[in-house]
Amino acid sequence: MLRSMLDLKKYTIGATDAEVGHVRDFFFDDQAWTIRYLVVETGSWLLSRRVLLSPFSLMDADWMHKRLPVSITCEQVKNSPDIDTQQPVSRQHETQHSDYYGYPYYWGGAGIWGDGLDVPMLRSRDSNGSRSNDDATEKEREIPIHTSAFAPDAGDPHLRSCEAVIGYQIHASDGEIGHVQSMLVDEESWAIRYLVVETGNWWLGHQVLIAPDWLTKISWEDSTVSVGLTCQNIKDSPRFDSSATLNRQVEADLFRHYGRPVYWDRERQQQVPVPQ
Repeated sequence: MLRSMLDLKKYTIGATDAEVGHVRDFFFDDQAWTIRYLVVETGSWLLSRRVLLSPFSLMDADWMHKRLPVSITCEQVKNSPDIDTQQPVSRQHETQHSDYYGYPYYWGGAGIWGDGLDVPMLRSRDSNGSRSNDDATEKEREIPIHTSAFAPDAGDPHLRSCEAVIGYQIHASDGEIGHVQSMLVDEESWAIRYLVVETGNWWLGHQVLIAPDWLTKISWEDSTVSVGLTCQNIKDSPRFDSSATLNRQVEADLFRHYGRPVYWDRERQQQVPVPQ
C-alpha cells in the first residue's frame, strides 16, 4: 500500500519504553528515490533534539492511532550519534549511525536496499491484533548484520529532505505544469513511488501523479523538477484522488497512459517486495 508523506508526518514514534517524539521529516536517497531515515523531533525530554531513525528500527505500525513503534529504547536514542539534520549527512555519519544500532548498510548493491538484505517495511496489525501479512516469519523480522560486502564508500549519499521538495515547480518538456504537493511512499519498501503534483496552472485542486523514473532533471538550486512529458500528456493523464484507493489496476492504467514500463516488474526481477 502507498502512504502519503504528509500523512506520515506528525506520527508518534514509540520506543520500547516510552514515546520518543514525532516524525518531522524524511531523508530520501535522490538516486534510488527511497526513504533512508525518519527525522524525529524528540521534544523537551531531549531538548528538542532531532534524531535520525532508520526504517530498519520500525515494528508493527499502528495506523489507527498514528503511531510508529520502534525496536529501540529511549536511552539508545539519547546516546545515538549526534547528526546535524540541518546539514548534509555524509556517508561517514551514516556508517556511524548504522554501526551504533547494528543495522545493515543499504548501499553497495543492485537492489534499492542493497543485495541480500531483508527490506524494512511498515508492518501493521489488523483489528484483532494479528499481523496483516500472516506469512511473515520470525526469520523475516530479523535484522541482517552488515558485512564487509557492504563497506561504506567515500562518496556523499545524496540524501535530501522530503519536506524541502514540497513546493518545487514541475516543468514539462513544453511548459510549467504545477508544483510538488506531496509524495507517495510504498510501505513495503520505503520507495517513493510518485510525486503528487498540484496542477494549479490548469485546474484548482486537480492533482496528477509523476513517477521519479520519468524525471529528467532536478535543480536543487532553482527548486524545480523537470519531467520528460508534455503538458498535454500530463493534462490527459488519470486524475489522482487522494480519497480513493490507489490499487494496482489504477497504477497500471497510469503507466499505460504514458507508455512506460511498470516498476513492479523490474523490482520483481531484483527480488524487491512490492504490494499485490
